Amino acid sequence: MMSTRTSVAAVAERGGNIAINTISTKRRGNIIFSTISTNSVIVVSSSFCTFTSSTPTKSRVFKTHFDSIEDALASFNWMLHLHPRPYMGHFSTVLGSIVKFKQYATVVSLCKKMESLGIKHNVFTLTILINCFCHLSRLDFGFSILGTMLKLGLEPSTVTFNTLINGLCIGGKVLQTARLSDQMVERGCKPDVFTYTSILTGLCKIGNTNVAVKLLKKMKDGGAQPNLVTYNAVIDSLCKDKLITDAFNLFSEMKNQSILPDCVTYSCLIQGLCNLRQWKEATKLLNEMVAMNIRLDAVTFNILVDALCKEGMVSDAVGVVDTMIQKGEQPNIVTYNTLMNGYCLRS
Repeated sequence: MMSTRTSVAAVAERGGNIAINTISTKRRGNIIFSTISTNSVIVVSSSFCTFTSSTPTKSRVFKTHFDSIEDALASFNWMLHLHPRPYMGHFSTVLGSIVKFKQYATVVSLCKKMESLGIKHNVFTLTILINCFCHLSRLDFGFSILGTMLKLGLEPSTVTFNTLINGLCIGGKVLQTARLSDQMVERGCKPDVFTYTSILTGLCKIGNTNVAVKLLKKMKDGGAQPNLVTYNAVIDSLCKDKLITDAFNLFSEMKNQSILPDCVTYSCLIQGLCNLRQWKEATKLLNEMVAMNIRLDAVTFNILVDALCKEGMVSDAVGVVDTMIQKGEQPNIVTYNTLMNGYCLRS
């Protein structure tokens, strides 16, 4: 069923006369229909517009999903030339879609274009801009946008801070996230699962497992529920540090929380067991993985091939590769390099 509501009452001046434009929005699927009623006849030719009659009413179709970057850019340019312009939510939607195509520099240019036309940014569009600068390895610009946001009297959201925290972690500046997370709390934004997961993942990547485990406990004590990505990051780090017992304790904890392990979880644990040469436990875990209908990926197969080759069991490793192919998983350069190393070790 299609719902209709009046979202904006805009006043537009036309030829010295004031016309009241009432904008109604209707959502059908992933498309928002906005109808503008005015006392002036509006003639617009666009693939996004539909005309219902010759009366002074037009319907504008705002897409929320785009199949290509060209489609998204066309929609953005179309919105720039509408009068009155769409509300900022439509611009945020299009910019967010362009980000999904990883066209970060393009989004920066489009935001500058909006400014040149006098379109004022809001928290959502500025957060999108911060995200783009983070992906472009320009954290300095990202923090400048945060400063601009505060000067304009706009309150950064949890997503805004999370974006910068994730940018710091991606840039290997994990230790700087502590100050930013404190500032986040000072501004009334409560850290959520994404905040903690970003920092935890960053800590694990630099081998700071002990701090990551403490932060995980703080996360749970603070009421934020870890998700699969959170657990996988810490389990992997514990396995790399050969703290296999602690890793399995977390493994049990996540299952008790009704969080189902995936291929990444099992691969981390199997790798940890193989590194400790605990073949029986590794085989048991592999069988459990298969019993749960979890598809083995190239990483899992490569772990097994590597472990067998290091034990001089190259023939068995070749058998695993054959199974890998039968299961529809193609061996990659890591697979073949591992096999060659295995043959070299045997000779």
